Amino acid sequence: MARRTPALLRALDILELFTDGRDSVSAPEVVEELDLPRTTAHELLNTLVDRQYLGAHPEIPGRYRLGLQLFRLGSAYAEGLDTARTGRQIARELVAACNETSHVAVLDDVHIVYIAKVDSSHAVRMVSTLGGRIPAHCTALGKVLLSALPEQELGERFARTPPEPMTPRSITELPALLEELARVRKAGTAVEICESNPDVCCVAAPVRDRTDQVVAAVSISVPLHRWSDERHAELEQLVAEGARRFSAALGGRA
Repeated sequence: MARRTPALLRALDILELFTDGRDSVSAPEVVEELDLPRTTAHELLNTLVDRQYLGAHPEIPGRYRLGLQLFRLGSAYAEGLDTARTGRQIARELVAACNETSHVAVLDDVHIVYIAKVDSSHAVRMVSTLGGRIPAHCTALGKVLLSALPEQELGERFARTPPEPMTPRSITELPALLEELARVRKAGTAVEICESNPDVCCVAAPVRDRTDQVVAAVSISVPLHRWSDERHAELEQLVAEGARRFSAALGGRA
């Protein structure tokens, strides 16, 4: 195995602290969470600020936010990713058809990462961010993506990271989750009712590439007060059709 650079690994560890959704970090947090010497933490933070990977928080002295350079890199990555680019177009079409928020996500172990999002025009909508990472088992998007994995692999992944609740309705037991994923596999779509957010419901469908592998999922999210059995059926059909167009654009079967 090639030798790795410790200073670079530590700098990346600092940047990856933001993957849990936090807005900013302080030097004491970096010292405590990464078990780094205080001097080392300050040197790394100053270097990241100098290269614009971090920036000083404009309102809270001593705290650091993600910098412009990361946006540039993320934008360059997204522009070269057919899935994200195509996903944005499909999401726009879904929103135009139903005026509810649409997301596209990919799987990251037992989490999902949003790679595209288009908001509805309603005043009440789902709060989420591109690049945001949340537990897959609590979301319709995640259920779709997890359902494509073999049961043995699912067991191994959740043995390392047991399912934790996001709301009282979240599935937290592996047998119950496996039953739910079997239903998703059979239906071809997934539904989530207040499992990741107590005020949001969601339907999702899988996106396949030319090798017939599930590479992403697309969803429609609805505030609970706009949800009903009729709306569920309508949006489920809509998202399934969107996923088929998405798959066709990636070379998969329509």
